[in-house]
Amino acid sequence: MLSEKSRPVIEATLPLVGSRIGAITPNFYARLFAAHPELLDGLFSRSNQRSGNQQQALAGSIAAFATHLVNNPGTLPETVLSRIAHKHASLGITEPQYQVVYEHLFAAIADDLSEVITPEIAEAWTEVYWLMADALIKIEKGLYARQANSKMWAPWRVAATTPAGTGAMTFTLEPADDTPITEALPGQYISVKVTLPDGLRQVRQYSLSGDAGTGRTFTTKLDDGGEVSPVLHNNVQVGDILEISNPYGEITLKDGDGPVVLASAGIGCTPTASILRSLAESGSERQVLVLHAESTLDSWALRSQMTDDVNRLDGAKLQLWLEQPAAGAKEGFMSLREVDLPADASLYLCGPLPFMKNIRDEAINAGIPAARIHYEVFGPDIWLAS
Repeated sequence: MLSEKSRPVIEATLPLVGSRIGAITPNFYARLFAAHPELLDGLFSRSNQRSGNQQQALAGSIAAFATHLVNNPGTLPETVLSRIAHKHASLGITEPQYQVVYEHLFAAIADDLSEVITPEIAEAWTEVYWLMADALIKIEKGLYARQANSKMWAPWRVAATTPAGTGAMTFTLEPADDTPITEALPGQYISVKVTLPDGLRQVRQYSLSGDAGTGRTFTTKLDDGGEVSPVLHNNVQVGDILEISNPYGEITLKDGDGPVVLASAGIGCTPTASILRSLAESGSERQVLVLHAESTLDSWALRSQMTDDVNRLDGAKLQLWLEQPAAGAKEGFMSLREVDLPADASLYLCGPLPFMKNIRDEAINAGIPAARIHYEVFGPDIWLAS
């Protein structure tokens, strides 16, 4: 809870800090990596630094958190904090690192706002930072404690690589040592660490796309703008060892017998495919509506898996949208206005951010409560309205 002393200060300075934080964060990262270059090796994404995505993520999280504290006194944005905590845990973020971030972030703030910042303003924004940090630390400790092992990274052997549509590849892994395995839930993701050609280690998160439980299968598209997927596609062979994290992610299939709508676009089909596979494997009698949007039929990475699983479920139907028309598919982009949504449905959503924002808005307009719309954001805008 934000103190009564700090709340009016944050409310008064939020527009200024919010307008400047996009410039503050590049200064912060320059300071951070100058003091701790090791953080770029196996933790922070170099490609996200180059694109500015990481700066956007930090800027958005701090400003949005402060805004929530001002507009909703006495509460925390628990859903979004949980989402961030799962991401942090999948990277192995530790409690001492929050102090390191604080030191360099507030040095950057003081530098950028040197003409207006006062001890009172600095104290108030310090309170905001530690309210957010302490909440994340608490959640992350709980996530670490749930794992079957205390290792951040465990070795897994590549058992198979299978082409999955145009420009995509499915990697099937098997344990390479006796590390106890945490059972994954359908819809969760893992972090994968690889060594780049220049020797730097980088990490990328991938949704598990096949059976959950103790198996590890993920599907990745080559042209994703990052540095990890090209290494996986071009360098990794069957028999190679990959370092992967325990499974994380809160967007998993909820218990119940109500209708399920799985909506995805592009490679965003991976978590929905995992949820669909779990429903098929369990012989679920739930009504299932699978909605997918793709550029071409050949680009659909998990086409065979998803169509087979739909056919295995008596209560499942598939509706497909393609930018390039094909038999049995609607032409153009997905719209829920073209769908007969089941009453009391729960919607699981994954794909590019504009797609998710649009489909979420349409779902709410169609009468699906926000609490029954579940989505995963794998990009800078993790503060997409929940």
